[in-house]
Amino acid sequence: MDRAVPTLIIAVVLLGVFTLMFRSWRRRSTRDSGIVAGYPAPVGTETALASARGYYVATTPRDTPLERLFIPGLAFRARAEITATDAGVTLDLTGTRPVFVPADAIERLTPATWAIDRVVETDGLVLLGWRLAPTSDTDRATEPGRSVDSYFRIIDPSDRARLVDAIRSIAAEATGPADRNESEV
Repeated sequence: MDRAVPTLIIAVVLLGVFTLMFRSWRRRSTRDSGIVAGYPAPVGTETALASARGYYVATTPRDTPLERLFIPGLAFRARAEITATDAGVTLDLTGTRPVFVPADAIERLTPATWAIDRVVETDGLVLLGWRLAPTSDTDRATEPGRSVDSYFRIIDPSDRARLVDAIRSIAAEATGPADRNESEV
């Protein structure tokens, strides 16, 4: 009897925490359900410039770096292969369809040290800033898509250097300074 009350209290608290976590995740998925991941992939003979294997960490809105977006295909951490072609960047995450980001949608490329709940050594992540595809033809005509940041952890330094150089060669505007006390790649 002495242990029954504390056990019951702990069980109720844990149930409440899990219920809140579930509700917030469902709200986030509903909020972001209209966002389209990437652009239509080009059909043709694009030339692969560089490729790297690593880990996808998260995609966040540009102005709120601690808020994960629940974009289909980019909602969860995963192993990834990032390929830069002369047309843009393809993000191939394990278990999802590849996401294509055209060169003209890339806004910045910079190192990062943290993203949401992942902290690594200084400049251990690569931040790829890009614009989402507009969700309707009306949006396409009036304004560009919303700006987001995608974070990657590329383990092999030589692969990382080749990939960053390739992305910079196709997206000249991606060389701007970082917003959060980070230096350029």
